[in-house]
Amino acid sequence: MEQDFLRAPLGKLGSPVCRIGLSATYRPGRATVHKALDEGLNYFFFFGIDNHMTRVLREVVPARRGQYVLATGAYNYVFAHQNLRRALEKRLRQTRTDYIDVFHFLGVTNPKQFTPRVRDELQAVRESGLVRAVSMSTHDRRFAAALVREGVLDAMMIRYNAAHRGAEAKIFPRLPESDPAVVSFTATRWRFLLRRPHGYPKDGRIPTAGMYRFVLSNPAVHVCLMAPSNLKQFQSNLAEIRRGPLGRGRHAVHARVRGRGVPQLQVLHVGRHKKARSRDRAFKIIRATSYSPTHLRAQYHRG
Repeated sequence: MEQDFLRAPLGKLGSPVCRIGLSATYRPGRATVHKALDEGLNYFFFFGIDNHMTRVLREVVPARRGQYVLATGAYNYVFAHQNLRRALEKRLRQTRTDYIDVFHFLGVTNPKQFTPRVRDELQAVRESGLVRAVSMSTHDRRFAAALVREGVLDAMMIRYNAAHRGAEAKIFPRLPESDPAVVSFTATRWRFLLRRPHGYPKDGRIPTAGMYRFVLSNPAVHVCLMAPSNLKQFQSNLAEIRRGPLGRGRHAVHARVRGRGVPQLQVLHVGRHKKARSRDRAFKIIRATSYSPTHLRAQYHRG
């Protein structure tokens, strides 16, 4: 299967996936999960408390298990961590399935938390036959890239959005030929990128799903997670995402990351404090490549 904007093989796993994955983090309701299934989404990420999703999955997935990719994991509590094997067995019971496709060690903030004990537990899970791949979610890009190069991980779940683009330099050009699966989360930077930035036209459209289109426009990302809070939001996001990749814009140009030919978006610097500046840069990317009449775009990019 060749990759396109909305469909791709899941890296080394090879499973055909919709590149928009559904997360139930904001408890969108069972109707949203059913709608996602109807719309062809087949990558589902869930925590143990996400019963909105697990109740639907255990009704639908077992009869057609090979069509879906289930991803979950065990929690890192910073001062300790869940027993990975026990967490896996609990998730299997919750979904009434024989295996999990991608099992993560969740929430690693620095390499010290990935202890020798965690490494051994993750390898034991990998060899158990109850998972197809082991992974880690982290903000430490270099550490994630190092672990996949060492073969410790089969996949990674990383932060990547229009405001946080460090993966374009620290991960994507350093991925090994083994083709680990790359899953991105917080495309909207925990919704901060959905706020109206300084200087934005009051009647201008807030490019919500454009943040997902930005992520999906990078072929190094196999799956981008979406975490809607209700059915209406899910439908609106999906309709916008289906418009396809972002195009070139006045202040967004494509460059090549050495060795892998991955598009890298470069944008102008905007002033003000750091957090607002990253949001404004993100909006400049999305606006310049996708939205608004020419006069509004020129107005927003002035100066």
